Amino acid sequence: MTAFILVAGAHTGGWIWQKVAARLRESGAEVYPVTLTGMGEQASAAGPDTDLETHVRDLLRLIDQVDVAEVVMVGHCYGMYPVLGAADLRPERIARIVSLDAGMPQDGDQALSLVPEPALRERLLGTAGADGDEWRVSPPPLDEWHRWGSVEGLSPVELSRLADRAVAQPARTLTQPLRLSGAVFELPVTGVLCTGNGSSIAMVEGLVGLGDPRFQMLSDPRVSFFELDTGHWPMLSRADDVAEVLLRAAAGEGRRVAAAGSEQPSHLRPFLMDVPERPRERVGRVDLHLPDALPADGSKWPAVVFVHGGPVHPAVRPTPRDWPAFVGYGRLVAGMGVVGVTLDHRLHDLGDFGQAAEDVNEAIDLVRADPRVDETRVAIWFFSAGGLLSADWLTTPPPWLRCVAATYPVLAPPPNWGRVDPRFRPVDAVRAAGRLPIVLTRAELDRAEIAVTVEEFLAVAKECDADVEVIDVPLGRHGFETTDHTEQAVRAVEQAVRAVVEHVRG
Repeated sequence: MTAFILVAGAHTGGWIWQKVAARLRESGAEVYPVTLTGMGEQASAAGPDTDLETHVRDLLRLIDQVDVAEVVMVGHCYGMYPVLGAADLRPERIARIVSLDAGMPQDGDQALSLVPEPALRERLLGTAGADGDEWRVSPPPLDEWHRWGSVEGLSPVELSRLADRAVAQPARTLTQPLRLSGAVFELPVTGVLCTGNGSSIAMVEGLVGLGDPRFQMLSDPRVSFFELDTGHWPMLSRADDVAEVLLRAAAGEGRRVAAAGSEQPSHLRPFLMDVPERPRERVGRVDLHLPDALPADGSKWPAVVFVHGGPVHPAVRPTPRDWPAFVGYGRLVAGMGVVGVTLDHRLHDLGDFGQAAEDVNEAIDLVRADPRVDETRVAIWFFSAGGLLSADWLTTPPPWLRCVAATYPVLAPPPNWGRVDPRFRPVDAVRAAGRLPIVLTRAELDRAEIAVTVEEFLAVAKECDADVEVIDVPLGRHGFETTDHTEQAVRAVEQAVRAVVEHVRG
């Protein structure tokens, strides 16, 4: 027999698992939906000293009482912190850990990172020893629950019930660092990813394929994955499916992800076109792909600056400016008499968009100051998560910016990207773009969590009559330039490059 210990996220309690627990019990499993100290019906049991260790002890007492050999611990959102803390102290009792639309916190991490408002995070850091109600964090009002995770799939009745039953969270449960010996990382793990909240197996495969050392553990054979097409509260929106996935996870099922190096990663495969080499100059983090010669009439070259996505760990080699796709784009525009600019920026983590934007600004200043470049004719081309960096340029486009381009871009932070500064929302910034030309390349088979941001952007762009040219790539995937060597993909790249070059030539 298997026993499932179900631990919910912030502001909720064991009640949230009601339907899932019923389905699991019908299968013959033992089920323990947990209400942690200070949560749900245990709200009155909390005090200013209630912290993450309190919740870990709650789970340890339960683990010690459960008389079943196979114990599967399920953590949702904040619940993963006490789940990992308790499993680390009782690894011999735990058969598997299931992360339900949650990350895998490491030793020293704080659940504070889950709080979406930067100002609230700052306030919470000062709550140690606070009196009154300052030691608790109020739940969001009904109309702001979406900021704590996608509410996709929830009916208005379910969402209202979630908001009505939510209670204040003891602040120290969010600010006290998680302490792990490392024993927990020897246990089998299953991640259940909710695509409506911005996660997918394809995303995991991409992160592992980059060679980012932070994600190599996800390729361990003991780690498996499932996807659910719903938002952040699947136990309410897809209870039957959650129960089925938990049973399959307990049985060791799920998709495995290949380790980096087991095959050539998609981002290092050849560019979809055979582009002749061009002269290349390297200045710091910036590469200039140059045309063969300056125009005979004495004029200067326009420039296109290509901005990669991420996050990309600083240890990843080669760095993005040497990836075949960006080298290919740089050479393509150079062959058309335009300087192709590739760069490495410091988007190493979701909280790094500010410093990445500084790097992009620095690269553009460097290029515009080059005596061979026409400083009045520049375009900026964003890719993948780098698309969020376009917000600054759409909000206040300078007169020298002739075009903004974006290819399979992220145009609004997915709900689970809580650490992204609200400034980086192109879906809002496009309202201020005026008649700035925008060339958007859309991949038909892009990841769902990215495609939804593109559709939202286009809807807003239509409302404000923005100048957007959409180029579609039939059956194209994210990163199609190195994964999909099809005629349609080649035509799309050629069309996008021609459009951008025509805009910078003016």
